[in-house]
Amino acid sequence: MIIVVTGATGESGRAVCAALLAAGNVVVAVGSDPGRLATVDASERYVCDLTDAAATVDLAAKVREEVGRVDGLVHLVGGWRGGHENDDWEWLEPRLLTSLRLATLAFHDDLTASAAGRLVVVGSTSAAKPTWGGANYATLKTAADAWVAAVASGWRKAGTAAAVTLVVTSLTANQSGGGTPVADLAAAIVPLWTMDAAALNGQHIDL
Repeated sequence: MIIVVTGATGESGRAVCAALLAAGNVVVAVGSDPGRLATVDASERYVCDLTDAAATVDLAAKVREEVGRVDGLVHLVGGWRGGHENDDWEWLEPRLLTSLRLATLAFHDDLTASAAGRLVVVGSTSAAKPTWGGANYATLKTAADAWVAAVASGWRKAGTAAAVTLVVTSLTANQSGGGTPVADLAAAIVPLWTMDAAALNGQHIDL
């Protein structure tokens, strides 16, 4: 499988790239920092600002031409910031929603055409329990969830591609961090391409 991992330079991205690569996949790591991206375990690496629509379309075209049509998009671009003010929203929105929309649109046709296309995102339990202190984050995660649900709806009839959300309270680098270890996230992602697409599509899996 050819699998694109966005947000590859973060702790979760690094863990997922390494696990997918070890499982025999062609892993295309995408990040915005060339120096950090160079240290990610991957088959190919591409620098891209996924909040730029034209740049994201160009990325998909380059990957298609230089690597091949992709079978998976694991979208791990994110971040957390509390608050309900405009500056908090403006910081979060490109990371949590715009990057997801643009990356999905750019690779949608490839995933639809694949015999086992997968869109994988990470959801948050906070979306179901919004608070005033985290209003922007919860609102944007809820909007992202709606986007993934819409993608899943479009794939329901064909039954070969699947959009799935892995739900966490938080992610941590190790077992003692109080959240879901990034190694556990990676372990949950690796087998998704072997699962039945129709059963998997639209699912929320709690980790």
